[in-house]
Amino acid sequence: MTQWRRAHEALLLSAPPALLALIVLVPVGTLAAELALAEGALALMGGVLGSAGTWALLGASTALAAAVTGVSGAIGVPLGILLGRTDVRWRGWLLVLHALPVFVPPFLVALGWFHVLGVNGYAGSPATARLFFSPIGLVAILAVTFAPIVTTLTALALQNVDASLEDAARVVARPLRVMGRILLPAVSPAIALGLLVVFALAFSELAVPMFLRVRTYPASVFARLGGIDYEPGEAVAMTLPLLAVTFALLAVERRFVGDRTFAVLGLRGRERATFPLGRWRAGITLMCIAVTALSLIPVLALFMRALPDGLAALPQWIRSSLWNSLITAMAAATTIIVLGLAAAWTIARGHQAGRALDATLMLGFLTPAGVLGVGLITAWNHQMTRFIYGGLAILVLGLIARYAVVGVRVMATAIAQSPRSLEEAAAVFGGGRIAQLRRIVAPLHVRGITAAWLLTLVFCLRDLDTVVLFYPPGREPLTVRIFTLEANGPSDVVAALAVTQIVVTTALLGVLAAAATVDRTRTS
Repeated sequence: MTQWRRAHEALLLSAPPALLALIVLVPVGTLAAELALAEGALALMGGVLGSAGTWALLGASTALAAAVTGVSGAIGVPLGILLGRTDVRWRGWLLVLHALPVFVPPFLVALGWFHVLGVNGYAGSPATARLFFSPIGLVAILAVTFAPIVTTLTALALQNVDASLEDAARVVARPLRVMGRILLPAVSPAIALGLLVVFALAFSELAVPMFLRVRTYPASVFARLGGIDYEPGEAVAMTLPLLAVTFALLAVERRFVGDRTFAVLGLRGRERATFPLGRWRAGITLMCIAVTALSLIPVLALFMRALPDGLAALPQWIRSSLWNSLITAMAAATTIIVLGLAAAWTIARGHQAGRALDATLMLGFLTPAGVLGVGLITAWNHQMTRFIYGGLAILVLGLIARYAVVGVRVMATAIAQSPRSLEEAAAVFGGGRIAQLRRIVAPLHVRGITAAWLLTLVFCLRDLDTVVLFYPPGREPLTVRIFTLEANGPSDVVAALAVTQIVVTTALLGVLAAAATVDRTRTS
């Protein structure tokens, strides 16, 4: 009986994570099978991949993503150090405001900068417009948008390094030496994760390069699926190099990051001493304010452009797009949390199955949006599955495949901060794993689980590049509505739609920040 109970329990615990992994693997696996088995696939792939232009465009896109990553690191690591562990004034508020662009579609940031630097922008001229619509403009906009990822991960990691290491070092070394020899090496997995995420997002970005008229490999794939160069067979063939990039990124993530970030991300409940800047404090504070302003300028430009006519006309232009965004994002985030709780527990406790699942979910995030979109189309665009592909369900599946790792890793990070002793005590008194998960882990980490849900919801709301390839006609999310109206819609209405997206996102982030503040207060 006990053996049967254990087998039944193992099945119940493994089924939800397995389903989550399946949602990620189906589009990637179906696409790989399509490439391998389709009639004439070898000839088609030979024609596409044998072209020097294909590889030149892939190399240029890789170089652009690398440049964005380099600039983001150059901004994010120093700023993360300053806002995370020095006595810069208002560092908490500066970090929050600096991070805002991460949670809105990069396309909206680019649109805001267009109203600033375009020919008819608030500070625009022909010279600024030429620079804006160029690879340099692309790198600058994406770097400003994604640098807060590195900043935030660096700052959070520095605030949660094992205090005993720092205290021992402070006894014999100066603050600068402690930072360089102890703290930065300790948080290097978090910094590496930030840089990897920036590269993956920059390489996958679709809307901003198209808006700035800069040719990139993902945009070329999109053009063969829904643009003037419609060639779906070529689009499938062009995803092969992107799959190779995906698995290379996954190998790098496993080698340099893996589960090591769990040790330095989270809330340990103890305030760390800051490093005093002395007479440099005022100047460095002004510098941090200036960098933070780069995050706010495009948002303010969109608000100014939307007033007053754009906001007045908003009801007749927004249609059902906001509802489509909210319902699909909430469905995806809820599914990720429900299916991912057991997975997060397994990952946090370092089980081998957890590592394999974590790698699978990371594969979905690192896969370029174009590849994931083509895979979802290949997997679900069939007569038998039209009820899925023709409705909002396909959007939910796409968002789960892309962002499952966000929710699961946030929950795993929270669980990793708690001792195993409570779970071990329950096991001693006969509590099985399901009982431990239901009665100990979930109640103990309810705020962490809520934060994971909210953060996943925000990422799903901001998505454009994944869902733009397969959204059902008339059921487009708000991000797609803005993207499709940008070319021919009234600019003030487009700005008003962008403002709506930002306001909804900011409200959710406010709830997330409030929950985190309450959790930190109770912990301390």
